[in-house]
Amino acid sequence: MIGYVTLGTSDMERAARFYDALLGELGAKRLMAFEKMILWTVSPNKPALAVVLPFDGQPATVGNGVMVALAVDSPAKVDALHKKALELGGKDEGAPGPRGQGFYGGYFRDLDGNKLNFFTMAG
Repeated sequence: MIGYVTLGTSDMERAARFYDALLGELGAKRLMAFEKMILWTVSPNKPALAVVLPFDGQPATVGNGVMVALAVDSPAKVDALHKKALELGGKDEGAPGPRGQGFYGGYFRDLDGNKLNFFTMAG
């Protein structure tokens, strides 16, 4: 159902460097890149993540309670990507670990304060 998710940024170049490095770990590449938006995906027929300069020209702000969850295939991948996000300057919002039955996730904020997590469903 989800086609893509957008996250606001006030610094496109900084956001692009962060997500090029972080999402590159998943094999994601830029699908589209414009002055005011960059969109990454692992495949054109899979959901994508974009960073955008807000359309209204106002500063980007973080939505309270809004989070983007990115699925990966193992707890080890969650650990590695959470670590990478922090190495790139992201802020920890919850160390990787089990959260409920069969769910393993690690939470962080990007350079603009947007909250994301990497997660896997353990079988």
